Order: sequence, then C-alpha cells, then structure tokens
Amino acid sequence: MAASARMRDNSALLGVLGIAMFLLAWEVIGRNRWLGLTWPALSDVVTFLVAPTRRTLFQRALGASLGSLALGYGLGLVAGIAAAVLAHIVTAMRSGLDTLSAFIHAIPSIALAPLFIVFLGRESTPAALAGLGTFFVMYVTTTSSFASTRPEWSDLMRVLGASRLDRLRILDIPAAIPIIVGGMRLAVPSALIGVIIGEWFGASRGLGVLMINAMQNFQIPLLWSAVVLTVIVSLSLFALFGLLQRYAEQRFR
Repeated sequence: MAASARMRDNSALLGVLGIAMFLLAWEVIGRNRWLGLTWPALSDVVTFLVAPTRRTLFQRALGASLGSLALGYGLGLVAGIAAAVLAHIVTAMRSGLDTLSAFIHAIPSIALAPLFIVFLGRESTPAALAGLGTFFVMYVTTTSSFASTRPEWSDLMRVLGASRLDRLRILDIPAAIPIIVGGMRLAVPSALIGVIIGEWFGASRGLGVLMINAMQNFQIPLLWSAVVLTVIVSLSLFALFGLLQRYAEQRFR
C-alpha cells in the first residue's frame, strides 16, 4: 500500500515538473519570438486574461461553455451507462450496441455539427457533441468494467439463486464503480472538445466562439487566452475526477 502511494506521489511530482518545464519553454519561446507573432509569451497571455476590463467577456464565455458541458456530459453519462447495463442484461443486444457506438464514434464531430444545427439548433449543438463524446467513453468503460467481474463471485451468486438483476445490483455495479469513475474522468476532455467544436459552428457565446473570432480577426492574445482558459477547465475537472476515482478505488476495492 505504501509503495503504491509513493508511486502515485512520484507520478504526480513528475507531472508537475513536466508542466513547469513546458510553461517555462512557452515563456522563453514567446519572449524571444522564435515562432513569430503567433506564439506570444505566456506572461503576456496571462496579463491579457486577468485584465479587469476583459473579466466580463471571459466570464460569459466560460459560463456558456460550462453550461453546455454540464448538459452534454450529464446526458452522455446517463445514456452510456444505461446502454452498457442494457447490453449486460440482454446479451443478445451487446453486439448491436457495440457496433452502433463504434459507428457513431467513427463519424468526425465536425461532420456531425451541421446536422445537429439543422435538427437541434445552434445553441444545442455544443451540448449534443459533448454528449456523443461522453456516451462512447462511458459505454466502452462500463461494458469493460462489467466484464472484469471475477467469475467465481458470479458463480457463487448463481448458486445462491440470485437473478441477473440481483447480480447486477449487488455484485457487478459495485465492482465496476472504480472503473466507471475512471471513465468519467477520461470523458471530461472529450466532452469539452465537443463543446468547443460545437461553438465554432455559430453559437452565440462560449470559449469556442472567442477562439474562432480571434482567429478570424488575428487577435492572438485573445485566442491564446481562450485556449489557456479551456486547458485550465479541462485539467481542473480531470484532477477533480481523479480524486473521486481514488476515493472509489479505496471504497469499493
């Protein structure tokens, strides 16, 4: 147990060190203009981002993106887990659901966005793309977690006369929770990318809207500020779900 904790601490330390080196390289490259005007120094981006005059702009964009992320992520989470449970209970549907989820995931989000705009509207497209990305990750993760249940435990439940639903409730779901939470962690960046792509296709607000407007008008500090804000959100949620995953592993294993 102690060795595992030390490995996690060392991994976290190496991760922090790697991020620090990347940020330092960003500052040096931008300060010396080695990549031209399109790569500003990190300090210039941070100064632009935290300026009081732009606080309202970034707050509105962040609020719109987080709203779409929460809606799409929640719907994709529920749909992915529900589809995996259905495939686990009704084994005849497993192959069809696997093929359907893989087929949907194989279609690029940028190709689906125009269809969602037609059928759902521009404001709902970011949440829809976030939901699709979350659905695939959660479906694959949940089905894999059910398959990892120890066979001897399942055999014992059958000998005791437990029905398939009882085995699902008492054995399969509790044993799968740590892996499912890990899938929730992995689904966050995918969902956020879906939100940004959806906002590129004409949403009224959001970080993706700031990015596309900045690219069109060559507003480099604004572009990188929106990118940095997106990365901060993604890493923060990823770390939060990482803590939740650690708790789930301690609680259910």
